[in-house]
Amino acid sequence: MSSRFRVAHLKDARFQRRGLRSYFEYRDLGIKRATNGKVVAHVIRARPEKAPHGEWHAHDCRVQFVYVLKGWALFEYEGAGRVLMKAGSCFYQPPNIRHREIRHSKNLEMIEVVAPASFKTRALPAARRSPARRSRG
Repeated sequence: MSSRFRVAHLKDARFQRRGLRSYFEYRDLGIKRATNGKVVAHVIRARPEKAPHGEWHAHDCRVQFVYVLKGWALFEYEGAGRVLMKAGSCFYQPPNIRHREIRHSKNLEMIEVVAPASFKTRALPAARRSPARRSRG
């Protein structure tokens, strides 16, 4: 089956609480269905009164990138250290990179694109201490 045209309008948007992280809500943009599972795209936003767990993990996927629409998030990557992502930041996470989210703003909203659409996330033990570097974002 081939890919097909898909449009998702904001007025029809629905956020769901089920997803990879309990402290986020997810709005499916319909890309997974349109591409027959090749790619997933969704808007992620912070849930009120929910904080990230800060657990180290990695994703078994080929491509993952995120664009921050509003707010900010502080991540830590093995080998790169802590990186502050804020509105306008776009970041690519290489396959299987060990990382964690440390904290985020209450108004955080991001678009995430991942291929393939169905991928595994592995919980990992704490990473070795990364060099103290920060992005210039």
